[in-house]
Amino acid sequence: MARRQLTLDNTVAAELAGAEDTVLRSLRERLDADLHLRGNVLTLEGDPDDVAQAATVVDEMVELIEQGHDVAPGTIEAVTGALDADESPAAILDDVVWRHRNTKVAPKTLNQKRYVDSIRRSTITFGIGPAGTGKTFLAVAMAAAALTERKVQRIILTRPAVEAGERLGFLPGDIQAKVDPYLRPLFDALYDMIDPDRVNGYFERDVIEVAPLAFMRGRAQPLSSAVLTPTGFRPIGSLRVGDLVVGSNGLPTPVLGVYPQGRKEVFRVQTQDGASTLCCGEHLWQVFTAADRRRSRPGRVIETREMIGRLRSAHRHRFELPLLEAPVEFPPSEVPLDPYALGLLLGDGCLTGTTTPSFSTEDRELAAALEGALDGIELQPKSDVDYVLRHTAGHRGGVIVANPLTAALRELGLIGTRSATKFVPDSYLHNESAIRLAVLQGLLDSDGGPVAQHGRTCRIQYTTCSERLCGNVSFLVRSLGGIAYSRRRAAAGRPPGRVRGRLVHHRSDAFVMDIRLPGGLEPFRLERKRARYRRDGGGRPMRFVHAIEPAGEAETVCIQVAAADSLYVTDDFLVTHNTLNDSFVILDEAQNTSPEQMKMFLTRLGFNSRMVVTGDVTQIDLPTDQRSGLIVVRDILDRVQDISFVEFGGEDVVRHKLVQRIVAAYDTHDSSREGAARAEHGPTPNRP
Repeated sequence: MARRQLTLDNTVAAELAGAEDTVLRSLRERLDADLHLRGNVLTLEGDPDDVAQAATVVDEMVELIEQGHDVAPGTIEAVTGALDADESPAAILDDVVWRHRNTKVAPKTLNQKRYVDSIRRSTITFGIGPAGTGKTFLAVAMAAAALTERKVQRIILTRPAVEAGERLGFLPGDIQAKVDPYLRPLFDALYDMIDPDRVNGYFERDVIEVAPLAFMRGRAQPLSSAVLTPTGFRPIGSLRVGDLVVGSNGLPTPVLGVYPQGRKEVFRVQTQDGASTLCCGEHLWQVFTAADRRRSRPGRVIETREMIGRLRSAHRHRFELPLLEAPVEFPPSEVPLDPYALGLLLGDGCLTGTTTPSFSTEDRELAAALEGALDGIELQPKSDVDYVLRHTAGHRGGVIVANPLTAALRELGLIGTRSATKFVPDSYLHNESAIRLAVLQGLLDSDGGPVAQHGRTCRIQYTTCSERLCGNVSFLVRSLGGIAYSRRRAAAGRPPGRVRGRLVHHRSDAFVMDIRLPGGLEPFRLERKRARYRRDGGGRPMRFVHAIEPAGEAETVCIQVAAADSLYVTDDFLVTHNTLNDSFVILDEAQNTSPEQMKMFLTRLGFNSRMVVTGDVTQIDLPTDQRSGLIVVRDILDRVQDISFVEFGGEDVVRHKLVQRIVAAYDTHDSSREGAARAEHGPTPNRP
């Protein structure tokens, strides 16, 4: 039998005892040696090895108290666990996750340390346990640290408002007043860690978003909004999980989730080049500001409603949208006519079908290129600028042979079209990028050209009398990653042109287009145009949000895609996205979610994001016939990589000491009731 006495400072002795000796009782339960505290003298009795081990634990506890740590019953487990792992308890428990002025947030128990490490290590962490164990507070501290260190761009805090049935409309006040009562614990944690003025600024700029879980379901588009797929544009309402849509890299990416959102207020978002789409106020957009560009930042993700009223900065557009990083790659398919030749013919060809197709140009280079691109066709000059496209085997006096060019044009539906009705056939529009670029080059070599202004980069201008062809050219340009403006020039009132000395009046309106293509794409093959374009520089295509206007209400849906940047292509080749990238997302009180809500929340995870889900499965406020999503998710995701579950117990309670006793009393009461029920009725089934 060994005996050892330790003399402690009075303050240390009081902390070591704890409120109503709670810490001291936990020490006695944890240590094999007998332990007695009289005043400031601690006596250890027992086997020599047990006394030595107990003295080591006590010394570590004393050191923690002297360093300013608050100790709790759970601290003992942290200390003993660290010693068993040959680690310093002080080093583990001094893992400060957030420090601001006089505020220092660090784990106080071994489970809290595991929780913090799990949040750092895993993309999704579940913290499950009773109130007062620091689940939410530590999660908010980790989120504040990640935001300050620029590891994320925003914090999203959410909670199911079960008490209001998630129907908050009947409550007085604006949306902030409606949700305040349900999110107050999250507000309090934020204001404990960050200066109030700074927090308010984050709220105003939506760097911190706080909303009930029901509002997380937003970020939607009307069912009729178009989404680009490998076969062309489709209504978003027709998409299903597993369907392919086009991402910002121009390649297909699968749809991971489709979530109907019900009827919502929608807005029309329009860019300066005339592109537009419909979406709800919570729909997400990746944008760049001038400051982002200057500092080479990757941009930011904001909601539609955040941009309303803020579209200009010093009379300039504020929000730039991303363009396609690479041309869209539709599946390649055979075409009956060389694409460059088709572009030339749509520009300067006569395709009426009443005569043999002809071509007009002053550039012999274009005539030679057209003849070289058409097998079995020769260009027979009629004048200095006019050529007839004859079949090489169809000369007068020989066997009558069908002109293969006429046959190809008839197959494409172009025979009979005139300058105001020409179009690009769908088989060329929805083909690989090389085909589309060749068609565009033919159109621009014939009816387009570079336009340079003093002090500005060169743009491309194209003119056509066909409104349909104007839309086709916009499609080609935008699908290649460029932008295209268009304006109508009315025929009425325009001065007539002059051809061969005679006046020619305009019969149709003209559509004038200004085009910019991304670097690396050559818009011209005609040497004189190509040389001028290279000399003056093509500039960088840019697309800015120009206007956001209310557009009524509509049934909506949101989708999640598998692309690494979560971006997909919608109407007019606008690049948008719909998940929470670069975010730290916390779902509090998760025991009050349904399984469907839990799935919806987890599948909103974006790239470079963290999710923390907290809850207490003993305090479920759902209807008795409704299973808790927090209980169900453990069975579903327990073995999924990069997802961690951390269980807290009464020993981890770090609130008022009375809370520990309340939790312990409830645990004892529940255990005694279960024991009595088993004795009377046999084992009880697990809760569903």
